[in-house]
Formats: sequence, C-alpha cells, structure tokens
Amino acid sequence: MIGPAGPGSLPGGPPLARSGVDRAAAYRTDPAWLADAWLRARVLVIDAKGRALCRFPEPSRAAGTPEPTDLTAGSTRPELVLLDSSEAPPVAEAERLFLGLDPHGIPYFAVVADPPERPGTRPVTLREVGAELSDRDAGLLVTAVALANWHTAHRYAPASGQPTSVAEGGWLRVDPAGGQMFPRTDPAIIVLVHDGVPGPEGRCLLGHNARWAGRPDGRRFFSTLAGFVEPGESAEAAVVREVAEEVGVQVSHLRYEGSQAWPYPASLMLGFTGYADPRQPLRPDQTEIAEARWFTRAEIAALLSERPDPGGAPYGASPPGSAVALPGPASIAHYLIRTWLARDTDG
Repeated sequence: MIGPAGPGSLPGGPPLARSGVDRAAAYRTDPAWLADAWLRARVLVIDAKGRALCRFPEPSRAAGTPEPTDLTAGSTRPELVLLDSSEAPPVAEAERLFLGLDPHGIPYFAVVADPPERPGTRPVTLREVGAELSDRDAGLLVTAVALANWHTAHRYAPASGQPTSVAEGGWLRVDPAGGQMFPRTDPAIIVLVHDGVPGPEGRCLLGHNARWAGRPDGRRFFSTLAGFVEPGESAEAAVVREVAEEVGVQVSHLRYEGSQAWPYPASLMLGFTGYADPRQPLRPDQTEIAEARWFTRAEIAALLSERPDPGGAPYGASPPGSAVALPGPASIAHYLIRTWLARDTDG
C-alpha cells in the first residue's frame, strides 16, 4: 500500500505513507482471535523513547562469515528486529498493540518495553531509519510509535480524571463508566513555497525555527513551513494563514502532494507546494520563524546527498563546510523539497 502522490511527485509518495500490512480492524474486537494471533505473531518491541532494534546491512562480509539471521538474504536496507511472541518481553495481554496482518496472514503486534540485546543491532528512531525501511517495516514502526505515544498521554479520562484501560488490541481506551477514547491524530499542513521558475535558478522559501537548537556541527537547519489546522479551517486555508503569519508572504496556486503520519507526538502532515512572488518582503515573525530565505535549485541540489546517512543521522547530510542543513529523509519536508527539485518546471 503506497501513499498518495500528485503528478510529478517522486515515485512512492512520502516516505512514511507506506505500509505492507493490512490493519485488519475487524479482528480488534475479538479477544479470542487476538489471543490466538499472539501465539503465532511477530512482535516489534519499542522503548519509552520510541526506539526499536534495527539491524543494518554490512557493505562487505568476510568469506565463510554467516549472514545475520534477522536480516533478509541480499537485503540492502536496514530491517527491524521482530521477535517471536515467546521471545517478547512479558506485558499484560491488554498492553499488546495489534498492528495488523501481512499478505501471508502473519499477525504483527508491538509492545512497549526495553528491547532485548541482540548482537549486531542497535536501537533507532523513526527519524533515523524511516525512509530506508521496507514498506512493511516503515508502516509497522510509524503505527507502533503513534499508538504508544497516544497511550502514554491518555491514561486518564479527560472528563472524570479516572484511570482508563486498554481494549480492542490497543485501539481503544475505556474509563470505569464505559466512556471510550480512540487514538487521536492532529492534522497539520506543511508547504514548500516556490517562485514558479523552472531550472537551476528557480527558488524555494525555507525557514529556520526559533526553537531549533544549534546543531553540534554548527550548521543552521532550514526546513519547509508548517503548522496545525485550526478548528473550522480547511487544510488549504491553513496553508495560506500559516505562511502569512510566519513569514509575511501571500501564497497561491496550492498543489496537494501527499500526506504521512508524523508521530511527534500525533500529527498527520498534509503536504503542499504553493507559489509566492519572491519580490514580497520576508517578515519572519520571530516567535516561530527566526529567519527565512530563498534558495535556488542549484543550492538545494548541492545541500542534499544522494542517499540518507547510512549511520542514521536524523537530518540531511550536507557537504563538508556547508553552513546549512536540510530536513532528513524520513520527513515529508525532505520529500517536498526533493519533489520540487525533480520537478524542473513549476510554472
């Protein structure tokens, strides 16, 4: 299952819009089925920080050295470590988060616990490896992190303050009076603003958030503009409002590019591109955006590496000596920038 992508967008859509698992929602209300499925399940263990164990392919292997058992033969991408249910850390039955079924009928669950130590693996976040994972693994990890974040934040009923309990395979919380709470998703927009000019001199507008701390390497991080959709507001209206509020620019000719979950903690990012006249003065609001500037396609191309950092750096890998860093490959911001860069005719 592949996320949506507009004409001219990169193949496959945003990196975390992928999944190889059917969520099989009809089984969530069947405790007997869930109990049986657990016995034959593959289990993803994530810790309280949303990290999961991952095994990375080695560029070369000495003759006679066996392949790692958790890595698919010939794989060139990192893979999540999935345990048999008998190996998984013990948690209450209700705390098992049912993620779905693959095309072969194999059930997948997640549990929140300290991952066991496994040789040749290390714990990683979605930011670090999300873009490099397979469709199945990307879908499993983003869903597990989103569910875990929701459960952590909703242990008590907002109306009564009473503790809530988990039900329906982790997709429901219930208070003592029977009140139900379902997983929350907050819609947000994110937009790559451009000047409509084709070729290497075409420009896009990026901002530096006032809350972003300096990178250890001293580079200044720039990204696309984003914000939450407010009550009673359409996504398109939110794009226009946010760009005007954050940098004082009027944007038009919006184009929807796709969406992806971003569970930090519970966002659904709705991605757009839009046109703005670069002759408009930039007025960063200083509350959210400390600095905004236009970058040419040639500048952006020089700042983006061809492949994500194999070490799992959560942000884009810039060339040595660069003063600017761009969003990492798991983000929809990175996808929007690459889509604009590849789409050489914005007019």
